[in-house]
Amino acid sequence: MNTRTDRRLMDLQVDRRSFLGMLAAGAAVVGVPSLLSACGGSSAGPTTGYVAAGADVIPTYVPIEYAKPDFPSVNGSTPGFATLPAELVQSVPTPPGKGTAFTAMTPLWGTIPPKSGNQYYAAVDEMLGSTIDFQITDGNTYGDKLATVLASSRDVPDWVCVPTWNLPPRFGSEIVGNVFQDLTPYLGGDKVKDYPNLANIPTDAWRYCVFNGKLYGLPFPGEILTDAIFYRKDVLDGLGITPDVTSAQDLLDLAVEITDTNAGRWGTEDLWNSAAIIFAVPPKWKLDDAGKLVHRVESEEYRAALEWNASVFAAGVVHPDAVADQSGDAKQRFQSGKTLIANDGLGSWHEALRDNLASNPEFWQQPFAPFAGDGGTPVLFKGNPANIFSFLKKSDDEARIKELLSLADVLAAPFGTTEFDVVNNGVEGVHFTRDAQGLPVPTDLAATELQPTYIFLVDGPIANTRVQYPGYVEASSTWQAAASEFVTEPVFFGQQISEPQQYASIAQPFVDLEKDISRGRKSLSDLDAAIATWKSAGGDELRTFYQDILDKQ
Repeated sequence: MNTRTDRRLMDLQVDRRSFLGMLAAGAAVVGVPSLLSACGGSSAGPTTGYVAAGADVIPTYVPIEYAKPDFPSVNGSTPGFATLPAELVQSVPTPPGKGTAFTAMTPLWGTIPPKSGNQYYAAVDEMLGSTIDFQITDGNTYGDKLATVLASSRDVPDWVCVPTWNLPPRFGSEIVGNVFQDLTPYLGGDKVKDYPNLANIPTDAWRYCVFNGKLYGLPFPGEILTDAIFYRKDVLDGLGITPDVTSAQDLLDLAVEITDTNAGRWGTEDLWNSAAIIFAVPPKWKLDDAGKLVHRVESEEYRAALEWNASVFAAGVVHPDAVADQSGDAKQRFQSGKTLIANDGLGSWHEALRDNLASNPEFWQQPFAPFAGDGGTPVLFKGNPANIFSFLKKSDDEARIKELLSLADVLAAPFGTTEFDVVNNGVEGVHFTRDAQGLPVPTDLAATELQPTYIFLVDGPIANTRVQYPGYVEASSTWQAAASEFVTEPVFFGQQISEPQQYASIAQPFVDLEKDISRGRKSLSDLDAAIATWKSAGGDELRTFYQDILDKQ
């Protein structure tokens, strides 16, 4: 899965596995008490459903290019920069802040840095002209903290990060309009042009920040593709194997070929996520030939993916620990060569290089070119245009809101700017030095002071800038560009839809069923029974709910 918390050139050594996993997998929902009594009624619009944004709500897209990519974007793929700019551009000439002290709540999958004497915070605050006092919570428990804070509007900081997987129930219907600032009057349409770096953020990311027809969020843009099926190219080269995989059967045959249990080597990890990609399982809904909605668990694609993944397990090519559902060590098994095929986020590619090149200079993992289960044309579903948002606390002080947005404009500065360099690398001579090739090398202090914080408030367009890994930028960028040919938008792409709460958990049993069918503990007849239960438990009503939204578009 593809993320950017560690996209800066330093690649700080922090544990982001949980963060990367959630970006790829989606949402784990945390409950939160109703705000209606605390806030004196809801101003957020309909209890459930979807309200389309008017033409004056979505910020106008005004692209800026401070550095020319060596590998340009294709159909929305991530542009790649194989070299560093010779000179950086300061995109915001003077610090825009008024010396105000603001509070911000963000998650962190790493060691929380000290506030006192932190030279990184001091450098960014100087660039902003105001100070941001971070209230940082462990990302693995952030949803619980968020629920507590949102339960009382008095406790909400000035600026709050909300990951999509931590969006609480009734967020759109009761919370967002009561607690957070409607940004439409400030950023909607051409108004965003007052903030050029924010205007440089692509339209899809902004569209996903709309709740009940109004713009509330500031985005952390996502990539159009989040996952890939990787193989250990260096190991296969050593075995004299050049994979030619153009179908699901080809992949299974390769897994059988490379499995050698006597050598302690298995073909694969659990490939359920790979199966969903190969067989084009819809993220949630698809349309049948009559234009009616079919849920993913009812789809033939879902059934085919389950059947194939069960055949992978039955072939004995899955590592025993993966069979036992010990997924936490999957990455280590793959990187150590105990397994040679695994599904992971695109972000794992450069992370693996970071973690392995020093001890194994030949290490290289490579994603398979996209293929379809039947050998035909693959279908890849576009990922969420944003996986994390931030929101500004509701205020009657217009000047305060504008000042916060001016700070956001600085933090959204793209690659090629001094602002991007400071936010991502810190201060030269303090947090990094430069090697013979001019690449930033982190100091010991960087690991203590410089952790991902500001990027959780807002981030600029995605860029692949990890030039320190030879060949990586070219390989990653060209793979994404080629894969983008097969990308399509799923039904309801980029829409924030508030589902009726009674349907929140009816699909949960399928998570366990997927594991059981894959491992042979249950059969596809159990899937039929589970679908019948889902339909009677509210699935058909949920379909009607979504069909009504679709019919009105």
